[in-house]
Amino acid sequence: MRHLIIIGLLAIIATGAKAQEENKDSVDKKKPVFTTVKENPITSIKDQNRSGTCWAYSTLSYFESEILKKTGKTYDLCEMFVANHTYMDRAIKSVRMHGDVSFSQGGSAYDVLYCLQNYGICPEDAMPLPGTLYGDTLANFDEFFDAMTPYVEAVAKSKAKKISGAWKTGLQGILDGYLGKCPETFTYEGVSYTPMTFVNSLGLDLDDYVSITSYNHYPFWSQFVVEVEDNWRWPLSYNVPMEDMMRIIDNAVNEGYTVAWGGDVTEDGFTRNGLGIAYDVKKARSMAGTDADRWFKLSATEKKTKLDSLGVDAPEIIPTQEMRQEAYDNWETTDDHGMLIYGIATDQNGREYYMVKNSWGEYGEYKGIWYMSKNYVAYKTMDLLVNKNAIPKDIRKKMGI
Repeated sequence: MRHLIIIGLLAIIATGAKAQEENKDSVDKKKPVFTTVKENPITSIKDQNRSGTCWAYSTLSYFESEILKKTGKTYDLCEMFVANHTYMDRAIKSVRMHGDVSFSQGGSAYDVLYCLQNYGICPEDAMPLPGTLYGDTLANFDEFFDAMTPYVEAVAKSKAKKISGAWKTGLQGILDGYLGKCPETFTYEGVSYTPMTFVNSLGLDLDDYVSITSYNHYPFWSQFVVEVEDNWRWPLSYNVPMEDMMRIIDNAVNEGYTVAWGGDVTEDGFTRNGLGIAYDVKKARSMAGTDADRWFKLSATEKKTKLDSLGVDAPEIIPTQEMRQEAYDNWETTDDHGMLIYGIATDQNGREYYMVKNSWGEYGEYKGIWYMSKNYVAYKTMDLLVNKNAIPKDIRKKMGI
């Protein structure tokens, strides 16, 4: 009898364990399991916090990776140095254009390159750490821009027939008060530098970097200014077909380079938990067991929850050049965010992703890293900054570089 009880208990335990395992499988099987294909070295995850400075964080992270590749040295470059110079330049442009160039927190990868070329750079600890001048532990631009924006707009929209240059002195005071004054000289690892001698010491050739985009309202293999507000310096980008843009990213990563990426992260498929998938909403709706009538009655949050629940089984659109153009022209693709592409991975279904370093701190499932599918990147890239030596030779030849 005792043996029968023991056998019975073991059977119950085994059944329970099997049920738990089956339940676990049913819960977890849609969760991505990533296999790294290629991963290039990056510097530490940063946190832009409540500041619209993704362009500075992502692009300085890009140049930190470039330095790491070329010299093996790790640097922490100063985002607030770039922001201080860039906001002054943007204010001057806005005033020069009587307010027809917007003044805002955003920027582009080119702003950082321009700063390095014209003003230099300093290490993070050569200026006050972000937020510390106003009692915060990270950057928080709420009060800063509440004070600065009306100041700049008042000058830009002035009805005076002639303005003085005194406004620049006042604006520089605001910038220095919130961001810190940019140093004229500083010491790093026992050596005295100016910002320009420091940038010259980093081992970079600042003529190596080019901007790439892909839209068909301008001829391919030409250059044009990508028409978004935060591209206010009006630099030229090389216009290549979508397939070649993707070849550039793949080749760069596979050759040990990273890519400074700018694009749209407002799509439902870009989750706050570390994934970017170009949902095919029509197919996904069907897979979620929701017909069209019911789907349209759901709130935006309910729709997103159903889509996200599909995990790696979520169907994706296959982007085309025409789809990219339409989404750009009808404002579906927006210029929201900058990040750093540094690797390639696949999930358990074989879908390919780019490994992307974000600047939201160690946030999300992957502690500050996002996995954006190649379809998402093909569809939602606005532009990117890349070392010209990372571009396939046949594409470089067509670009004329």
